[in-house]
Amino acid sequence: MTRTEDLHSLTGAYALHALPDDERTAFERHLTHCGTCEQETLELAAAAARLGLATTVTPGPELKTRVLRRITTVRQVPPGGGRVERARRVVPRGRGPVRWALAACVAAAVGLGGTTVWQYQRAQDAGERAARAEQRAGTLAGVLAAPAAASRTARRAGGATGTLIVSAREDRAVFLASGLAEPPQDKVYQLWFDDHGTMRPAGLMERDRTSQAVLLEGAVDGAAGVGITVEPAGGSEQPTSTPIALMNLPA
Repeated sequence: MTRTEDLHSLTGAYALHALPDDERTAFERHLTHCGTCEQETLELAAAAARLGLATTVTPGPELKTRVLRRITTVRQVPPGGGRVERARRVVPRGRGPVRWALAACVAAAVGLGGTTVWQYQRAQDAGERAARAEQRAGTLAGVLAAPAAASRTARRAGGATGTLIVSAREDRAVFLASGLAEPPQDKVYQLWFDDHGTMRPAGLMERDRTSQAVLLEGAVDGAAGVGITVEPAGGSEQPTSTPIALMNLPA
């Protein structure tokens, strides 16, 4: 199965570890560049984890005592598959296949529990990221839709354009980019507020998108303008290169 439309339908099976090796490998490759499937897979895994936790029963404290007592009195099959003696045989503590089998079962249960918790934590993280993204999108939309928002557009050689939109009411700014060239390898475009000569980090742009809307991080707070620099992947505390563009805030 290689068609993208088919891969989109495998999120549920992947979340439940129900795919054969070849389809699982193909789907994991697909996940690296499909944010929609990644989000859906994490949400489905979260649902499965919550169902698992909901049906989990915590054993009472007396279970351990009862199991340890029974371990020493269970009759064992003699080596070679001979007949089991009728008389009860006492197995010394710490010896015999039953204790080893019990240990293996406990280890397996702990492992499965750990997997459930891990999946639940991943899903919780995904939910928090989704909530932050939703909040960010709402703020961005609020800036763009603000009745008194002001804008300024600049054009660069090669056809790239940038539009800065500022909402005094929201005290936030949005940068709209179009036609940007991809930054050099291991580099990224970083936005800065120009606080009258002091550059304040305002967020990173996605390196693989030539057109995008970016909600600048932090309040406008009286900044004079916005600049763009080329920085190492992950961004910098202070600009490490000359700005490729500087725009004054719209009046």
